[in-house]
Amino acid sequence: MDAVLRQVEQLPALLAVSRSAQVRHWDCLTLDRALEWARYFQHLHHRFRARPQLREALGRRLRRSQPLPVLGFPALGRCPQLLGLALLENRALPPAACRCLLRSLLQPPAGGSGRDPGGLPLLARRKAAACLLASGPGPQGQLQAEARLLLGRLREEGQGAEAQLLREEGQETAGQPRWLRGALEQLPQPRACGVVAAALALLAQGCDTEQTGDADRAASSSQGGYQAGAAGDGCAAGFLLSWLLGNQERFSAFCLCLPSSQLAFLAGHYSQLSRSYLDLLTSWGSRLVYDPLQGRWVKSCLDKAELSWEELRERFICLCQGPALLREQTQAALELLRTRDGDFKVRGLSVWTDLLMEVGY
Repeated sequence: MDAVLRQVEQLPALLAVSRSAQVRHWDCLTLDRALEWARYFQHLHHRFRARPQLREALGRRLRRSQPLPVLGFPALGRCPQLLGLALLENRALPPAACRCLLRSLLQPPAGGSGRDPGGLPLLARRKAAACLLASGPGPQGQLQAEARLLLGRLREEGQGAEAQLLREEGQETAGQPRWLRGALEQLPQPRACGVVAAALALLAQGCDTEQTGDADRAASSSQGGYQAGAAGDGCAAGFLLSWLLGNQERFSAFCLCLPSSQLAFLAGHYSQLSRSYLDLLTSWGSRLVYDPLQGRWVKSCLDKAELSWEELRERFICLCQGPALLREQTQAALELLRTRDGDFKVRGLSVWTDLLMEVGY
């Protein structure tokens, strides 16, 4: 078993080399050896996935061998696809080796059980969709593409039997797959916030229907397919909210990045988010001080990334224009804050009194 653990520890290095310029020296023989290693790692996944202790040991060793905990035990099962995609995207791969790679990926290995019906074709469709949608008008097209692809991956986590295995082996952290944190943290923070917001909005609207083939469409038309889809959507939303709300600094950046109307829309559909959003607005509002010379509320610390009085007022107005439940929740929070502040009814003494007057209560 020690030898197997040492071999598994080499997977991140194999994937790193496949993305580097070193592949310009690869011939078909070298490529075949790399693919054999990928199939061997996939074999280990199939062999040990029903044995919790061994699965946990392999996952722990794999996570220990990389700087970011992006790869875990489930990555072993997708190793041929991960390696193949990395090589196909690497322009340094010589033409002869590239042709060998395409033949190897499109043909089942000798003695194998046939092609993986959901692996390479699904990977190719998603890659093509990302390129097509990213070429649409403006950056919103790319955000929408990335959000849809992210939702597709999260739905797999929520629907698949592997989700239970992930929980058992510790691959989910605080209600989220470990790869999700690594993937989003590799993006610039504004872009990561935009992708997560777009994904949550698609789930809230119920209009995101990823086309994954005739078999998937047939399954979705049945009652069982509908229930599985609903469960996948619920898990996807839970994963995203867990990532978003699990770090206060990250959530603050998320709220500063997005416009008031978009945040109000999300708060109207996700109660977890609305509570945290109101708490954050309360924290920001409590740091405003009244300047009698200017006759308005100003920031107590100008260098902090917080909201001005005008921005805070806009946020609360948008919340009060949302669904009835959100509107009542916002009004109740403001009235409670005003009471704690002395229940003043004139301007300039309590920021909460002034906000209630601004929103019309």
